[in-house]
Amino acid sequence: MDNELLLEIGTEEIPAGYIQPALKFLKERMTSILQELTLSFDTIETAATPRRLTLCVSGLISEQPDRKEEVMGPPKKAAFDNNNQPTKAALGFAASRGASLEDVQIVTTPKGEYLMLVQEHKGEKTSDLLGRLLPEFILSVPFPKSMHWGSYKENFARPIQWLLCLFEGKVVEFSINDLSAGKTTRGHRFMAPELIEIKDFNDYKKGLRNHFVLADIDERRELVSREVTKAASESGGAIVPDDELLDTVTNLVELPVGVGGTFDEKFLALPKEVLITSMRVHQKYFTVSKPDGSLLSYFVAVNNTDIKDKTMAAAGHERVLRARLEDALFFFNEDKQRKLEDRLQDLSGVVFQAQLGSMLEKTERIEKLVAFLCEKVAPEKSQTALRAARLCKTDLVTDMVGEFPSLQGVMGKYYALLEGEDEETATAISEHYLPLRADSALPEGIAGALVSLADRLDTLAGCFGIGKVPTGTTDPYGLRRHSLAVLHILGGHGLPLSLPESIQMALELYGDKLTEDREKSTAAILDFIKGRYMNDLIAKGLPQEAVEAVLSTSFDNIVDCRKRIDALIAISSQETFTLLAGAFKRVRNIIKGQNQTVIQEQYLQEEAEKKLYAVYQDVEEKVKPLIKESRYEEALAQILEMKEPVDSFFDTVMVMSEDENLKNNRLALLSVIATLFLRIGDFSKMYTLKA
Repeated sequence: MDNELLLEIGTEEIPAGYIQPALKFLKERMTSILQELTLSFDTIETAATPRRLTLCVSGLISEQPDRKEEVMGPPKKAAFDNNNQPTKAALGFAASRGASLEDVQIVTTPKGEYLMLVQEHKGEKTSDLLGRLLPEFILSVPFPKSMHWGSYKENFARPIQWLLCLFEGKVVEFSINDLSAGKTTRGHRFMAPELIEIKDFNDYKKGLRNHFVLADIDERRELVSREVTKAASESGGAIVPDDELLDTVTNLVELPVGVGGTFDEKFLALPKEVLITSMRVHQKYFTVSKPDGSLLSYFVAVNNTDIKDKTMAAAGHERVLRARLEDALFFFNEDKQRKLEDRLQDLSGVVFQAQLGSMLEKTERIEKLVAFLCEKVAPEKSQTALRAARLCKTDLVTDMVGEFPSLQGVMGKYYALLEGEDEETATAISEHYLPLRADSALPEGIAGALVSLADRLDTLAGCFGIGKVPTGTTDPYGLRRHSLAVLHILGGHGLPLSLPESIQMALELYGDKLTEDREKSTAAILDFIKGRYMNDLIAKGLPQEAVEAVLSTSFDNIVDCRKRIDALIAISSQETFTLLAGAFKRVRNIIKGQNQTVIQEQYLQEEAEKKLYAVYQDVEEKVKPLIKESRYEEALAQILEMKEPVDSFFDTVMVMSEDENLKNNRLALLSVIATLFLRIGDFSKMYTLKA
């Protein structure tokens, strides 16, 4: 109770997916507000059910400390005229802070003389501050969709039914619409709807638990897990793991009670994914499997009330589920009446993007792009990949995918197998949608990987080609996700594809549909993908200097880029490399803007430049075959031999000689050395890199 703020927003049932983001916002925003007001506190906890969002701040000070504020105003030269009389700028500054001109000081800053006000602020009581800020704080919570109710203009996810707010055990007075904050909450809607008077957060959780509400999300989630596991075990099976569904169900109930039910075994003829999707998407039911992974004709529902007659409850769930499964079985049987090949022309009626045409046109481009990619990296997979590319989008026009869009690709695989397509082709159809997210599984087969690459490159090329480029806040076509997928597939399968070449082909296949210049589009797409690649590698812990050193010189083949980055990281711990990187930075600075590359030996006069040239020739001869074979770490070991002669050159040779021939020859020598180094990376970007 002491120094504790407890806030509960009681509502109609909030959608499950809204709850966690709302709690995150409440905690972060309250932290920010308290810090801005210099109100110190210890911790902030949250709790929630479908009918309430709760925040508890512990250790919150009772009164805002007194504070001194220094406010800078306009420059003195703008604040006073030539007669040293105050201008509107000076008078307005004082008035804006509720002060007189006599209170204003003139202070000297690095930018010159400025007006400044020093104001003393008496700290307010925390309860008074809370009463003013909480209404706006509550109504600022963002939701995917909000609503207003009655004649009120204020919006929230669902109508607010009550407000509980206590600070130091006393009610914080404020109102929203016709509701005033009080000291009561409400128990379970059906099992204990009466008001419950609350003293503090511990009393709040205890009081709700005594009235059939578990406010702690982690505690409720654990109980949901136990309930469904227990119900599944009664059938001799186990729950098919589904953390996402577990999270959803947790935020659909206040008191979870598991109920097991059965369905007709005829529905087991449906693909496993169809059964799972039918149950989880519409009904939020858990599926049950045998030890070998095959499904049982059993499911588990989670009720929001204690159940006296579980048989009757199960019968209700079974009746609803049967209708869903009958629909799914009907769709499945109907879909099997037509082959995927026969559905190809139906894709002409499915829009890919208004300016870019239909899914049939996209399919035709994917086929051609897959042929190009196969020729480059996997000609032996050409037949399989091309067949998969031709059929990869046809399940979009099946009844099953129309009902359950998340089964796209999955149903394509099942229907392909039923029609006699080989396993590899069918799997490629399914896998071409992978990866679904940045951290999810990649296609396992090369055929599926190439179809996925072609699909994503086509989307990138099309969107950039008509100017649909992501901004800082919007990416309606998921181009960042597609770029990461391209990178992860190339890296995961070690495919040595040239990105610029592949992008150019993808753009070319659009013909005259595109509105942007192709060369500019290629450069823009490449730069966009490079940005994702750089961020991705740095996020994974790779040194930023090493990543930038490689990507600043070339970005073509992802596999080759990663080899060069790894080689630089491996050798950068050597002191010699760090010193050489510093010397190379000096080389880069000296030759900036120079294009001399022809070395004339007769102008090599100093011993140090002769030695450097000889060492360069020897190192180049050794390094070139190593670079050709991508043996970059060995190549770098050879390049390190140039450290001493480079140092000696700079110590004893005047590069910018008054003799134009000597100067140009020395610049040419440094330029060819730089060119050799840059074949691996720009070492100058790593001169600060430490072991």
